Amino acid sequence: MAKLLGLHHVTAITSSSPKMFAFMTGVLGLHLIKKTVNQDDVRTYHLYFTDDRGTAGTDITFFDFPGQFQGTKGRNSIDRIGFRVPSDAALDYWQQRFDDHQIEHEAIVTEFGAKTLRFYDFDHERYQLISDEINHGVPAGTPYLASPVPKEFAISGLGPMRITVNYAAKMAQVLTELLGFAKVATEGNQTLYEVANGGHGAQVIVADEQLPADEVQAYGTVHHLAFRTADEADLREWIKKISAARLAHSGFVDRFYFKSEYFRPGRGVLFEIATDGPGFLVDETYEEAGVHLELPPFLEEQRADIEAHLVPFNTDKKAAD
Repeated sequence: MAKLLGLHHVTAITSSSPKMFAFMTGVLGLHLIKKTVNQDDVRTYHLYFTDDRGTAGTDITFFDFPGQFQGTKGRNSIDRIGFRVPSDAALDYWQQRFDDHQIEHEAIVTEFGAKTLRFYDFDHERYQLISDEINHGVPAGTPYLASPVPKEFAISGLGPMRITVNYAAKMAQVLTELLGFAKVATEGNQTLYEVANGGHGAQVIVADEQLPADEVQAYGTVHHLAFRTADEADLREWIKKISAARLAHSGFVDRFYFKSEYFRPGRGVLFEIATDGPGFLVDETYEEAGVHLELPPFLEEQRADIEAHLVPFNTDKKAAD
């Protein structure tokens, strides 16, 4: 029987790929493992930032749609992106690092028993670091070897994602009855769900919020959240289940670096189920990853036109600290 294994990746929208490269590598210390384009909009970068080797579950990706505007946060959205760090002490390090780099952040708080630190990027995208001090389940990734952040404090993967909806009961049904999540705890209007007993690398937080309006998606907002499944055979089982549940969905999609299925559990929110492989190093070496624009084979004949509409950056793969 097909199972979800945890978080796979989260995809957000940025106003600037060069600025996001500097932020993700130079400040957060992640690895740009793949510089490619949105396969559905080839004049838009699709950047993949991960741990050292591009492990599934460590991956945040970005689109930079041309001519876009600032998004507006609201209900029925993936509201906050989570990252894992090794310990409570790591949060103290990050608080100082954010001060040093003039990154907006909040105070360290405890949520669902774990210490967290919320912060924001130049697009005012919302993030939080969560301490793995008392975590279990999905193993952490391997911090990027060339990161400016010391290994003992480095981001090691994705953590709980916060989802804000005004249909919390329906979302709970999709998560538990269809996707196999378990309800872990409730604090105020927020409920923590976990799949496969996977800890921080397999959790979402659903906030029941009756906000006045839905999110307007543009830069500074999250596009979709993906969950892991083992392989194509399991993915095809998921497609059958989602179709039987009569949810709006994409059907099978081959993204070259993984295969997937997109679906909507309800208004506004977009989920994806993606395979762990084949991975990001199928078409280039570790040493060259993130330096050159890589295109899946079916886009190679359009390379000249695609490159002409993109702003080059990271040609020497140096992260500025």
